[in-house]
Amino acid sequence: MSADLLPLDPGARRAILDAVEALQPDAVALLDRLVRHKSTLGQEQGALEEMVGVYASLGLTPRRVPVDVAFLQDKPGFSPPLIPYQGRDNVVAEYRCAQSKGRSLLLQGHVDVVPEGAADLWTTPPYEPAIRGGRMFGRGAADMKAGIVAYVTALRALAQAGLRPTADIQLAAVIEEECTGNGALAVMHALPKPDACLIPEPGPGFPALYTAEVGVVWAWITITGKPAHVREMQAGVNAIEAAYVIADRFKQYESRMNRAENRHPAFAAENHPINVNLGTIEGGEWNSSVATRAKIGFRVGVMLGHPASAVKGEIEALVDEARTDPRLAGAKLDLGFAGFMADAAQFPADQPISRALSRTHADVTGGELRHTNSLGLTDARFYTLYQGTQATCYGPESDAIHGIDESVGLESIREVTKVIALTVAGWCGVEPDRSPKR
Repeated sequence: MSADLLPLDPGARRAILDAVEALQPDAVALLDRLVRHKSTLGQEQGALEEMVGVYASLGLTPRRVPVDVAFLQDKPGFSPPLIPYQGRDNVVAEYRCAQSKGRSLLLQGHVDVVPEGAADLWTTPPYEPAIRGGRMFGRGAADMKAGIVAYVTALRALAQAGLRPTADIQLAAVIEEECTGNGALAVMHALPKPDACLIPEPGPGFPALYTAEVGVVWAWITITGKPAHVREMQAGVNAIEAAYVIADRFKQYESRMNRAENRHPAFAAENHPINVNLGTIEGGEWNSSVATRAKIGFRVGVMLGHPASAVKGEIEALVDEARTDPRLAGAKLDLGFAGFMADAAQFPADQPISRALSRTHADVTGGELRHTNSLGLTDARFYTLYQGTQATCYGPESDAIHGIDESVGLESIREVTKVIALTVAGWCGVEPDRSPKR
């Protein structure tokens, strides 16, 4: 084994792998239950309650960790929330070893999912998980409920193999990874600092080790025009048409930020690392009236080494410039920020936890673990940027996350579970569990 992992007895290794195999039907059943919870923003309660039961079934004592805005709002990494947090507390549990011989580990996953979009386009309903061709389909199946199932099953496998970790392990099921990350930020401040953090986020079509990720800023612009009947439309100012003028300016900004001189070396091989997305638009009141008001929402990528606060300032400048555009004469522009205000992060492939995962993946699969620089972001950023904890993401392969017919490969879940179980055993250490059985 790697120097980053404690030695593992061959018999114990075999017992862990056999236990993972035996637990696969339970793992698929748990994923099925989790996907059935429509845990979109503000509706995460059912999935969180499910995780209370899951952690309790591991013999741990779950507890709730609220997102306390008054406490967190001045902390690095906080993002302005979209909705209140009452009744949506994160769920955590801690395994405490009697005498530490290894290193502690946090295993974290998010239960929130993005909206399903047009449900009629799905082959099967998005919250009625279906298995076809060795894959489970459903919103959140890959992003990232399969990752939660993998780490839970990994710990069950250790117990079934008659082993217990010799270092503390923290488990966390968090909210709002998809819009602020404030759930993870709350957990980071509520739990002791671990030696490492592993988040089993989905791989991009293959199991992958995350080595870097962009940041994200969400910006909202409300445009107020001048209503008029279409017979005098030249006397009005159409807020919806103005929205497209502003969107074009954001696309010009995207082109500038993707120039080679604006890319961090970690993203040098990416042709288009910074994506700007016009994600939402609402407005207008009548087909035969010049639209009075429109609201548009943008997701703006943030390059590594270029802070989110700087991107916020660039967006403010962009909107200020738009106010002088003659095509927008007579329109009023109001800019606001809610949702992600997130910095980019790097997860070095040579940090001990990443080396440990890479070595174990190769040992289990016989293949080299591929690296990925993500053009999205994850909760891992909090631990490396604001806590000084080594962190990374490694999870099952995925297809069509945030799209139609999202799915995850069941064989990939099995493989990743084996890797996580053996990594926990080597990172934390294990010993025979001689505690009385209940």
